[in-house]
Order: sequence, then structure tokens, then C-alpha cells
Amino acid sequence: MIDTHSHVATNIEGLKFVVLSGTNLKDSKNNIKLSKSNKRLLAAVGIHPQEKTSNIKLQTSKLEELLVENKNIVAVGECGLDFSNEHDKRQQEILFRAQICLALKYKKPLIVHSRKAMDETIEILKSYKNLTGVIHCYTGGIKRIKNVPESFYFGIDGNVTYEDGLVEVVKNIPKDRLVLETDSPELTPIPHRFEKNCPEYVKFIYQKVAEIWGMSFAETEKIIDENAKKLFSIS
Repeated sequence: MIDTHSHVATNIEGLKFVVLSGTNLKDSKNNIKLSKSNKRLLAAVGIHPQEKTSNIKLQTSKLEELLVENKNIVAVGECGLDFSNEHDKRQQEILFRAQICLALKYKKPLIVHSRKAMDETIEILKSYKNLTGVIHCYTGGIKRIKNVPESFYFGIDGNVTYEDGLVEVVKNIPKDRLVLETDSPELTPIPHRFEKNCPEYVKFIYQKVAEIWGMSFAETEKIIDENAKKLFSIS
């Protein structure tokens, strides 16, 4: 099992890898430090769209320094668009595109955060060639699946264990483009819903997907893990 998106580095029992998502420079540096202490922890570096960034050029320059100095970084992100509040949409787009450019330059996949901005996110992603990554915590519904660039994967979280609509979404996502994530400490799956989430709870998401697919846990795990390894170039 592989948790492809977490903000928690503890409780990783039984997992092959945990991808630690970056939300700001401090967070990203900590991910790198943690990845050097445990080979199962993989570092992503990025700036979240809701992060207050006064100087985008400076911030992305420092992000690039991390990519240059640390070859073990597996992805850029999480970055993207979040229109759920009053944050400056134009500034978010500039920050998003800057990180897309870093992902392309250093040949890293992108971890994309998109909340109440899926159509805008998809259009931006489509405007770049040779870009790959994952739509983290996909909430675009069934109809938008076909619009997501084929080089992108869909990240599904613990809410699939209690949201029937998301079950239908998973049924429509190509099996070879699905990865699973906890987004710890949020989105805790049943049977631990309303508790603090942790990476090892990704097993309950694997179990749910196996149920949806009508496959054994072992068969499901093999497919999902191969997807994650391909996405993040890990072995």
C-alpha cells in the first residue's frame, strides 16, 4: 500500500511509501528532512493556493533551490486553485503556473489541489505539454473525468467510504489512473471517521476500492501501487 498524499509522517505501519505533500516553503523543507530519515517517506515540495504569498517570484525561486539541491524530491505540490474563499484568483493562477513550470523544468509530476475551480484547473493543465501529475482529492464528478488530461491520475481519499456519489465516480475512473491517499490528518475514512487521520488508514480506502471494483484486496493493491510507482517514478 502507498499513501500518495499526507501531511503526517507518523503511523506508517504496513505501507511501502508515503508521499508528504508540501504546502509552503517551511513545510516543504521539513518533508525533505523527513525523507532523508526514512526511505519510505517521499518528499513533495510546493506552495498551496491558500498560502499567503507576498512575493511569488521570490517564493518560487526558493522552491526551485530545493529542487536543485535535493534530487530525491518526487513531486511539485500541492499547488493549484482554491476558489472557496476570497483569495485573489489571479494571484493563485500566477502561483500555480509558476509551479507548473518548475515541474516541467525538473521533470517532476504535479500534485494538484483544486477546490471549486475544477474547470479552470483543467483548462490550465491542458495548456501545457508533457505535464503529468495527480488531481489530489478529486471532486470533479463523473462528467469531468474525460476532460482531465490523460497524463494525469485521480487521487481518491477516505470520503469514498461514506459518500455514495464518490463511489460512482470511482467506478468511472480508469483503473490504471487511480491512486489512493489519506490527506492526513483530514478526511478520515470509516471506521475511524471523526478521528484524526493517519497514513496507515489508507488500508480502509484500498478495501473500499476493492469492494467497488469487485476484486480481491491483493489484486486491487497491485494495480493501485503500480499506478503510484509509475506516477512518482519509485520502485
